[in-house]
Amino acid sequence: MLNRVRSAVAHLVSSGGAPPPRPKSPDLPNPASAPPAAAPEAPRSPPAKAGSGRATPAKAVEARASFSRPTFLQLSPGGLRRADDHAGRAVQSPPDTGRRLPWSTGYAEVINAGKSQHNEDQACCEVVYVEGRRSVTGVPREPSRGQGLCFYYWGLFDGHAGGGAAEMASRLLHRHIREQLKDLVEILQDPSPPPLCLPTTPGTPGSSDPSHLLGPQSCWSSQKEVTHESLVVGAIETAFQLMDEQMARERRGHQVEGGCCALVVIYLLGKVYVANAGDSRAIIVRNGEIIPMSREFTPETERQRLQLLGFLKPELLGSEFTHLEFPRRVLPKELGQRMLYRDQNMTGWAYKKIELEDLRFPLVCGEGKKARVMATIGVTRGLGDHNLKVCSSTLPIKPFLSCFPEVQVYDLTQYEHCPDDVLVLGTDGLWDVTTDCEVAATVDRVLSAYEPNDHSRYTALAQALVLGARGTPRDRGWRLPNNKLGSGDDISVFVIPLGGPGSYS
Repeated sequence: MLNRVRSAVAHLVSSGGAPPPRPKSPDLPNPASAPPAAAPEAPRSPPAKAGSGRATPAKAVEARASFSRPTFLQLSPGGLRRADDHAGRAVQSPPDTGRRLPWSTGYAEVINAGKSQHNEDQACCEVVYVEGRRSVTGVPREPSRGQGLCFYYWGLFDGHAGGGAAEMASRLLHRHIREQLKDLVEILQDPSPPPLCLPTTPGTPGSSDPSHLLGPQSCWSSQKEVTHESLVVGAIETAFQLMDEQMARERRGHQVEGGCCALVVIYLLGKVYVANAGDSRAIIVRNGEIIPMSREFTPETERQRLQLLGFLKPELLGSEFTHLEFPRRVLPKELGQRMLYRDQNMTGWAYKKIELEDLRFPLVCGEGKKARVMATIGVTRGLGDHNLKVCSSTLPIKPFLSCFPEVQVYDLTQYEHCPDDVLVLGTDGLWDVTTDCEVAATVDRVLSAYEPNDHSRYTALAQALVLGARGTPRDRGWRLPNNKLGSGDDISVFVIPLGGPGSYS
């Protein structure tokens, strides 16, 4: 077993029979037929059987939501059991014999060391075809493949309090993005500025002369400039919101337990869009230079947003919490004394007189990986968590959690990329024990050992990153070469080559 654990090669992955069809979302139409270049949407790897196989339908649904792995891993039932083994923690990657991921993308993952029952990370990699909904002129357009768009899609979803939300997001978020892009197909292919309004469909009620609704024009002397890029960003943001709303509707009937952080990359018309909601991270390593493409959203990084909401809506805090932050918990004997504090407007610290309300528990407490909102959750953006409440309380935490991602854009056409330039995506299991500089050093070390046209080099890099963060088993747990603790969390990594085969124009 130890020899198998220590091996980094892909023979740890085994392929199996055909998986069952992927369930369709009741709120989204069936995907439009894609052109030959677009990969069809595939089902998830089948869940492993539990116990005697006599589980009730409800338990079967829960098992599917909590224990399934990405389809592109092509795991057999035996492979699924190995992927679910906390003791061996075998690294999983797509098999060499299978169909390569788009752009020769590399992927690797490993289960946690016992933190949760199953691997709660999920991943998705798709080529998605978008057919326009209608012509900007208002005239129905004849269906034609040439008038549509394709976008490449990568997603990492780090689940918590169960794997249901991450599994659902991995199946459906790219479909929501596709729906939002349907109105933009013709607009994005037209170099002229986007129209201010889309034409209404025939029969839509409206005023023939809305001029009487217009107010003073002094502040509307000119129209704001709206770029095509900002339309794509808005489509991604709206898709995240709709995905979160769908989880809220289906959280009971479809066993959508817990929540998830979401890190999504889209390549469309020469640009890479990186959308992050949570504490996963994306960086570009280009000619040895590190370019951050996301930032983490935690109680510390979003303290002022959280405090402002608590200040504006104190009912969300009940009688248990205060929106103010103190260096430590205030003691009853300190009433009347002046203590350091800061509120939603402050980045520094000042003194205030301690009052009775200040004895309540702070909305944001702790620091680093131990920082929490309402003493419960350590991330402040993501999808799901609609049932999350403060321990031993009825106070919901969801009002303080945002589903909206921050989107950063990278224009691939502005640089000459070589095969060693990559975009690395990782869940927090990687970044908890690995710095950006260490990742960049691994990129250089691994890729330099392979020929530039060897497509397996990016999978080898993803495996090296996962193995480096996981460490090796020793008497006192999983350890790194410096004897520090390795990551005990689920670890998932995508390596996307920016200068690989294919045209980006």
